[in-house]
Amino acid sequence: MPVGGTDTKKRPFSIQDIAAALYLLAAFVFMIITLPSVLLDICLAFNMAIAFAVLFNTLFTKEVLDMSYYPTILLFTTLFRISLNISSTKLILTTGDPGNVVRTFGQFVGGNDLIVGTIVYIILLIVQMVVINKGSERVSEVTARFTLDAMPGKQMAIDADLNTGAITDQEAKERREKLQNESTFFGSMDGAVKYVKGDTTAGLLITAVNIIGGIAMGVLRRGMTFPDALQNYTILTIGDGLVGAIPSLLISLATGILVTKGSKQADFGPTLVKQVLGVPKVMYFSGAVIAFLGIVTPLNSVIFVPMGALFVIGGRVIANQLSVEEVVTETKEEETSAEEIRKPENVVSLLNVDPIELEFGYGIIPLADVNQGGDLLDRVVMIRRQIAIELGTVVPIIRLRDNIQLNPNQYIIKIKGIQVSEGEILFDHYMAMNPGGVEEEIAGIKTFEPSYHLPALWITESQRERAESLGYTVVDPPSIIATHLTEIIRQHIAELLTRQDTQNLINNLKESNPEVVEELTPKLMGVGEIQKVLQNLLQEGVSIRDLLTIFETLADYSPTTRDTDVLTEYVRQALKRAISAKFFSEYEATSVVTLDPKVEQEIMQSVKQTEQGAYLTLPPDRTKAIMNATEAEVRKLEELGKMPIVVTSPIVRIYFKKLSEDYIQDLIVISYNEVDSGVELQSVGMITA
Repeated sequence: MPVGGTDTKKRPFSIQDIAAALYLLAAFVFMIITLPSVLLDICLAFNMAIAFAVLFNTLFTKEVLDMSYYPTILLFTTLFRISLNISSTKLILTTGDPGNVVRTFGQFVGGNDLIVGTIVYIILLIVQMVVINKGSERVSEVTARFTLDAMPGKQMAIDADLNTGAITDQEAKERREKLQNESTFFGSMDGAVKYVKGDTTAGLLITAVNIIGGIAMGVLRRGMTFPDALQNYTILTIGDGLVGAIPSLLISLATGILVTKGSKQADFGPTLVKQVLGVPKVMYFSGAVIAFLGIVTPLNSVIFVPMGALFVIGGRVIANQLSVEEVVTETKEEETSAEEIRKPENVVSLLNVDPIELEFGYGIIPLADVNQGGDLLDRVVMIRRQIAIELGTVVPIIRLRDNIQLNPNQYIIKIKGIQVSEGEILFDHYMAMNPGGVEEEIAGIKTFEPSYHLPALWITESQRERAESLGYTVVDPPSIIATHLTEIIRQHIAELLTRQDTQNLINNLKESNPEVVEELTPKLMGVGEIQKVLQNLLQEGVSIRDLLTIFETLADYSPTTRDTDVLTEYVRQALKRAISAKFFSEYEATSVVTLDPKVEQEIMQSVKQTEQGAYLTLPPDRTKAIMNATEAEVRKLEELGKMPIVVTSPIVRIYFKKLSEDYIQDLIVISYNEVDSGVELQSVGMITA
């Protein structure tokens, strides 16, 4: 079976696998054996071809991750190049004939002169070490650090785009993977640049050793005079150094190009030329300056004046091209707009309804704009996470948009396209609320907190510290909107749970507990029936996070009844620990109100069972009397600062809850079977009518 997430299936070897293995193996072989000069020439030519291939790949690749194995490529090419240096050194010292390539570089590139060859070689090393390698090393180091530092912000931006519906879950996953790959790549490049730097240093040391060893071999073994040995072996050694230094320089240049690319996705050549020579005004001024220098200074006017004229003419050509491109772009945009309007899909797209929408006036835009320091998008992300942890369900995408028809500081919350609540804030103000024990009043603009409709005051930044010291609860505008949105989602979370959401929850549970899922659905209950049970639980604020217990309970009782309301009661009793932890205190007795057994009996006698479910047939006057008594008893709890909790017998709970929904919205109705054994209850009244 797979271990650590790896696949046990073996991928067959390909030609590319064999080629890579032979390339690496050859480097070790060349360090051990002495190559014939002809084979060394072939390998040196191949090494130079690989260097050019790497250079042009980095030049024309559109995205740095297209060369994600570049650090490994650096290691391989460096090792291969050093092995060739060792092989050529053996031939220089033992036979004095390292082959055509080394001798040609020493004689032709180095001018067949000891001094000229040495100077050219030193200049190449200086350019590579001081200019290219040093710059690439610094850029790699800074890029790696900045990439790692920016990761949290980029991840939050992805979450924000996902929450606003700008991207899909799959796109968010791809962007996270790409972000992780970029971080790994630039971190590896920070260390891989050291290979290039070390290669240059090694080449310099090898060259120095070769010169000393060559002179010693020529004088002591071959009977050459010191000047002849110096001339012969130094030129060969310089040729060997140049053969290795030029591919090394190409690889260094490729590294510099790769780490300094400003755009992640762009054609390097056209972009580079466009940024240097793509502005007509720049071409005009540059041409004028060059021509002016050729006319008024002793510089060769035959060269400078025509070159200046070419720049001016080029600027004029570019200006004409830009004018044509602008007209073409405008025409395409108009045609595209017209086509979009004609498309029937545009009408169909208008039929889509967002599950949750937050619309706000233009005065609230800074709170949602990340560029202006707003963190409302981040708070929306936290709302979805909070609800998922608290209730065990996934909140749909929350759509944020501005609406110029609203007042500047107004916002509205819509559920399935219908407005369900609204609020208004004062930008650059704070809302101060008296929790109940503050006697001293502060000056402010009177208002109501939108979530719970509590009296509050708008105060300024300068009043904030004093209000907090007096005991007021002070919150900022983004927190007000986020709290309001959270409460609205809690109230409507049951209707937001769709069949598809239910199926996703089933699929997640099936991965870890396939037996219970296969037993329950579709044999005993359909997705719609399971959805109804979950909605019943969410409607009363019961978390469905413990989905395993819910499914096992449904599997136990669904063979005897298909009534989803009754099944919900069984599930609630199985979740009594979670219900008790949510509504009762384990440290002190919880004050509750009980229901008179006579009233319970009357309610049960009025229940009528049908194929569509059960319903109550209580006379209106009796319903009104029971609800009046309930409101009176609940008022006692509220005066004590307690939650309005009514405890009933299990068989009555569901019907009394339905009876009270239209009268007391926040009433908590719990049966005795839903109270954990460690909970202590204290009855402060009984509902009698």
